[in-house]
Amino acid sequence: MLKNSLLVAALASAFAMPAMAEEAKSAHTVTSNVGFVSNYVYRGITQTVGKPAIQGGIDYSHASGIYAGVWGSNVSWITGSGATGDASMELDTYAGYRSTIVEDVPFDVGFIGYNYLGNYIPAAGGYDKADTKEAYGSVGYKWVTVKYSYAFGSFLTVPGATGTNYIEVNASYPIADSGFTLAAHYGKQKYKGTFTNTLVAGVSADGVSTDPSYSDYKLAVTKDVSGYVLGLAYTNTNAKANGYYTYTSTSGRKSNWAKNAIAVSLTHSF
Repeated sequence: MLKNSLLVAALASAFAMPAMAEEAKSAHTVTSNVGFVSNYVYRGITQTVGKPAIQGGIDYSHASGIYAGVWGSNVSWITGSGATGDASMELDTYAGYRSTIVEDVPFDVGFIGYNYLGNYIPAAGGYDKADTKEAYGSVGYKWVTVKYSYAFGSFLTVPGATGTNYIEVNASYPIADSGFTLAAHYGKQKYKGTFTNTLVAGVSADGVSTDPSYSDYKLAVTKDVSGYVLGLAYTNTNAKANGYYTYTSTSGRKSNWAKNAIAVSLTHSF
């Protein structure tokens, strides 16, 4: 009887081990996402001159907290602001480390490169290529996060802009069991450097300051429907019309890229 019991236990253990191995979670995770947005707005400024964008990316994360990824979108602001040639694709690459200090207090540090693909000549007046590099760090508490980004070198065509920074406060509150999430955002973009000082001292043809620094605001709501996230967002800034972010198209039409905007989005992760 004892031998039979030992045999049964051994067989049970042998069959259980593969099941336990299958259940063991991998330390590596790879996800991807794709989306559509009616107006790609970044830090309060339209990147597509009010037109739609197709976006998507791939992310890798490790159980240790290390992560890396790539994300892309079509854009039109570079040529729209005076550059000649073709630069209609933004491709961002980033890597970092995220963890928690204590329960409900996460932090995240990393580095991101905003890369703009294509052959183009920057706008006249001493502007540079649009490629930008930033280091960032954030800390949160439950559903509120504060993030600080610091730029190196040129910043979105402004040369010698090391020290340019962006501080933001984001709140994201999920409504239990509804699939809805409410979000609010405030950010302040501050440009630095000798070239920036020239912009700050200057005025546009309409007599408005060309200081590129500004604050932006955002209110949004999203709804998760079977893994597809539908979003509606309202954005605005305090950048003055006819100032740094107002451009005239080749047809002579003026457009304020920092004005209030409403955007609809649909994204899916898999």
